[in-house]
Amino acid sequence: MQRITHTIYKIGLIAAVAAFGLFGIGGKFVSHSQSKAVSDSFIAADIVNENFESGSKTAYAAGTVTLTSGVWFFDDALTGTSVMLPADKKNSANSARMRNAGTIQMNFDVANAGTVSVQHAVYGTDAVSNWKLEQSTNAGTTWTQIGATITNSNATAFQTETFTINSNIAVRFRIVKTSGGTARLNFDDFIVTDFGTATPTPTITPTATPTPTGSPAPNVHLTLGNPSNAATDVNQPNNYLLIKPQFDTSHNCAKGTPNWVSWHLKSADIGSTTRQDNFRGDTTLSAIANCYQAQDNDYTGSGFTRGHHTPSGDRTSTAANNSATFLMTNMMPQSADNNNGPWEKLESYSRSLLGQYELYIVAGGVGTGGTGTNGSATSIANGRINVPAQTWKVIVIMPIGNNDVSRVNSTTCTIAVVMPNIQGINANGWEQYTTTIDAVESLTGYDFFSNVNANTQNIIESRTKITDCNQATTTTAAGVKISGKTVNAKNRGIARANVTITDTTTNETRSTLTNINGGFEFAELISGRFYIVTVKAKRFTFDENQRGLQAFEDNDDLVFKANR
Repeated sequence: MQRITHTIYKIGLIAAVAAFGLFGIGGKFVSHSQSKAVSDSFIAADIVNENFESGSKTAYAAGTVTLTSGVWFFDDALTGTSVMLPADKKNSANSARMRNAGTIQMNFDVANAGTVSVQHAVYGTDAVSNWKLEQSTNAGTTWTQIGATITNSNATAFQTETFTINSNIAVRFRIVKTSGGTARLNFDDFIVTDFGTATPTPTITPTATPTPTGSPAPNVHLTLGNPSNAATDVNQPNNYLLIKPQFDTSHNCAKGTPNWVSWHLKSADIGSTTRQDNFRGDTTLSAIANCYQAQDNDYTGSGFTRGHHTPSGDRTSTAANNSATFLMTNMMPQSADNNNGPWEKLESYSRSLLGQYELYIVAGGVGTGGTGTNGSATSIANGRINVPAQTWKVIVIMPIGNNDVSRVNSTTCTIAVVMPNIQGINANGWEQYTTTIDAVESLTGYDFFSNVNANTQNIIESRTKITDCNQATTTTAAGVKISGKTVNAKNRGIARANVTITDTTTNETRSTLTNINGGFEFAELISGRFYIVTVKAKRFTFDENQRGLQAFEDNDDLVFKANR
């Protein structure tokens, strides 16, 4: 990948020059003298053209901001008319300003990126700063640098850097300030040109390049399979794949809701970030003609809640991750008693398993017609958003590890539920709605966990309860033991802490007090069952006060640590 440095002149010409290098001479940069031979009619289309004129982020603290092109993540960076100062370089009213080791990052993917160009300048008379451009092809999980690190010493005008990408897979970009320190930089007019749509007519005969096609590369959330073979293809607007760092979803434009949302849940996803509550439309749907983008106020007065598929509580590691769960492409109209009752209880139970397990979850709504606080309805938002008749969820629960597809076997535990989208079920537990994954497949028409061996699928998808997961164990049916200890921040035992254990099959609860060393033990437990262990102690708050685990064998290593 190459970098091209210019002084400022028309961005369209920059895009054309870079794109012609892509098409005309094998990806090599066409020099300024060579570019004169290119027809002026050759202008590459822009798939991102961000000028920072809309949206506002008025503090340097890490957070997201919705701009014209989509949702961006800013860390030690800000933008907006109210924070622009005379020393800010900007082409119009606004630009972005960055300090320290700041980051400006796309929180969405684009396909067929030809070039990236961005204008940059020193803020005011600040010292020289360095920055780099990075790309991610796995929805922001890992990043690689593109080209060389850029040094900016220009205090009077913008410079433009153009990077050749030439990629037909899903990719996102970020700018990272590498020099640290308080010296600030301004950025403006961040443009990504389309690798596949330009049709050049230069005097130099180019080698023909076919238009790339295909969907973004899947990330971890679809490790076990794509239930409906969704694709990022505008020609299938009712099975349109949206890939995000926090979840993947098949969106249905005709219904205004997801067909399904799929996500991977691990302990690292849980942190201390507070609920962002920034419900908003998902601008990535603008790629699809006539696809309605649901808005927050579509649910106002409807009698239905904005029901999360991927819960806010499953994404508390960062503000950006939590914020993503409030995109309306993660919502469905859900009765309050469904959402706040058995649905939420299953969400909480799932998180309780994270001490030893990781989960693959797929959820959605099915049918038409539910009952909210205003009575029954088949749709909201003047018919643009379907109200499902039922909500469903399927879960695969695995011990923490690697190579997850190959680790799914006949003893792997699963949960499947189908719940009515009605009022009056708030007090109900999720357990009474359990069914088989096979039954959910018949109801929805989807094929869950299709990457798993077919014989294994037949076994795990026919189970009706999580207690069926006690197959193929060598431990006796009774006599399994769970023990551990409670400690303070200095790892000293906490005596007389209250510890309870709940059998999720029978809801039977047993309690004990820790001994002088903080130890506790529960014996004669049933092999293969799931248990939830909860601790409480006067004057102590625990970093994690609840753990869920399956008692296949004796477990003596549970440690609950207080924060003082």
